[in-house]
Amino acid sequence: MIIYLNGEFVPEAQAQVSVFDRGFLFGDGVYEVIPVFGGRPLQLAAHLARLARSLAEVRIHNPHDPSGWESLLATLLEKNPGGDRSLYIQVTRGVARRDHAFPVGVQPTVFAMVNPIAPQNPAVLEQGVAAVVVDDHRWSRCDIKAITLLPNVLARQEALDAGATEAILIRQGLATEGAASNLFVVGDGVIITPPKDRSLLPGITRDLVMELAQDAGLPLMESTIPEQSLQMAEEIWLTSSTREILPVTRLDGRPVGTGLPGPVWRRIHGLYQDYKARLREGA
Repeated sequence: MIIYLNGEFVPEAQAQVSVFDRGFLFGDGVYEVIPVFGGRPLQLAAHLARLARSLAEVRIHNPHDPSGWESLLATLLEKNPGGDRSLYIQVTRGVARRDHAFPVGVQPTVFAMVNPIAPQNPAVLEQGVAAVVVDDHRWSRCDIKAITLLPNVLARQEALDAGATEAILIRQGLATEGAASNLFVVGDGVIITPPKDRSLLPGITRDLVMELAQDAGLPLMESTIPEQSLQMAEEIWLTSSTREILPVTRLDGRPVGTGLPGPVWRRIHGLYQDYKARLREGA
């Protein structure tokens, strides 16, 4: 694999970051993940806009304008050919002696790599996945895509330890999102997702799913989701850039709806696959 690091494209074995990097010492940085289909990044402008917002919110200088990022990422993809892939970008505040205060005169550390996206498991599409409900112990700025992900890691591991795929996080009685995904439920045939605020990440896949649903005329609303509503939901989905739209068919060991992926999910899944096909074709 060829890595981009601070202006250079190098083999991964040669990519080195200082132990004084603030990303290593403090988790002082942000990141972005962009899926690529047919060599074309999905919703690239939206991902770069979210990266720029995250950088601005934590007061790290954005090292590139959108055209600079596009050129960098295009070159990185050329140097790492393959099928479906994802681009990972990480920007930290840079290298400085350990001190909580922002350092002066330090350049951000910029790192990017390419990872393969595993094909969708047919069993997941037919049977769905299990999820568990977990208390949300994260900080109050979950709208920033920060690299400080320890609470997310612990929540995901709690789900795995329980034999589930993902954790659905609960804060003050409301379901916010998954440990690494956005949340949708279907009730009375209406698709519902929590509104954007500081308690959840403004997901790019989330926004695309909403757009596809609206274009197809499917009933959709943004509304808070009380924890008890999860138990009564006809369908539950979890969305992310690399896992797309996961149907949750078991929650805390109990079936969701019929216990199989529901008809609204199947419609949205089909629309999303059609969108990907058009992207691959350059349409």
